[in-house]
Amino acid sequence: MVVTFAPINVTTEVKSIEMHYEALSKALPGDNVGFNVCHGNVAGDSKNDPSIEAAGFTAQKLEDGPTFLKSADTAMVDLVPGKAICVESFSDYPRLGGFTVRDTRQTVAVGVIEAVDKEAPGAGKVTKSAQKAQKAK
Repeated sequence: MVVTFAPINVTTEVKSIEMHYEALSKALPGDNVGFNVCHGNVAGDSKNDPSIEAAGFTAQKLEDGPTFLKSADTAMVDLVPGKAICVESFSDYPRLGGFTVRDTRQTVAVGVIEAVDKEAPGAGKVTKSAQKAQKAK
C-alpha cells in the first residue's frame, strides 16, 4: 500500500507491518504499529482518505459562548494548534479523535474532537518506492 504520513506530508510504500514484533497482514486506524519515521506522525492510505495536517478543530465542551472556563466546566471550543498535528473527528476515527491540552506539565483540558478543518494538501515528498508502486497499479 502507498501511504501518506501527516503532518510531515511524505508519501511512501509500506512493504510490511509489525505490531509488538509480530507481522500483520493489515493495520486498522489507531493500531500502534512500527514504522521507521519520526514520533507523532499519522499514516493514511494515500488514495482513500489520506492523512492531512489539521489547521484547527472544534472540540466538545458544552456551554455556548462562555467568557471563561473553570475546573469541571464544559464547552464547545475552536482550537488552532501551535505546531503541525494530524487529528480526526471522533465519529470517523475514535482513536484519533481525542485530545489533551497541557500547560506547564499540567493537564488543563481534555476532550473529544467533533470536526476538523484540514489544511489544503501541499506538494509533499513522494519516495521512489511510492512512485514505482503507483505506476505499477
